[in-house]
Amino acid sequence: MVKLTMIARVTDGLPLAEGLDDGREQKDLEFYKQQAKSLFKKLSQGQHEPSRMSYETGPFVFHYIIEARVCYLTMCDRSYPKKLAFQYLEELKNEFEKLYQSQVETVARPYAFIKFDTFIQKTRKLYLDTRTQRNLAKLNDDLYEVQQIMTRNVQEVLGVGEKLDQVSQMSSRLSSESRKYADKAKDLSRQAFIKKWAPVAIVLGVVFVLLWMRRYIW
Repeated sequence: MVKLTMIARVTDGLPLAEGLDDGREQKDLEFYKQQAKSLFKKLSQGQHEPSRMSYETGPFVFHYIIEARVCYLTMCDRSYPKKLAFQYLEELKNEFEKLYQSQVETVARPYAFIKFDTFIQKTRKLYLDTRTQRNLAKLNDDLYEVQQIMTRNVQEVLGVGEKLDQVSQMSSRLSSESRKYADKAKDLSRQAFIKKWAPVAIVLGVVFVLLWMRRYIW
């Protein structure tokens, strides 16, 4: 069953449209939406990911298609046929390209094409039941094969990004600590200088005062 559908611009990961839900089907849907957005961000970093890919995540699988710098992503149950998932995405891609392709590069705000949800919901309903005659015919269609599309675990991709973020944060902390250490070392050096020369300065000051007083008294 199709649980989630999102469309985003690949160049910067900007969400363009989303299949809205009523919030009753999946309590943890927001968690998976964040994972999907992380995938979009990863794709925007130019890692040369395949144009068609599947990622397992918990009891679900993300499937996506990239075409003309737009990523069409859906999340389904693991038991949902892979071929139907990609044919569903193909239908969304074909309609989205007809309506909005010329505007994709110019929009600046997220979900600029949220009205596309109407088409997403209509198409999603057609793919809910895998046993309908329509969907059985699609499963038997030899013109669309998905055997060559790789399936990986989402943590293989997002985990690398998280580790890089951790390294970056650690580097920032080390840099900050280094600056603090350098400032502390300067303070200690200044204090050591004062302790070393303060007695000398005091003695010289006393001698100077005595010489000055002697000049005027005697």
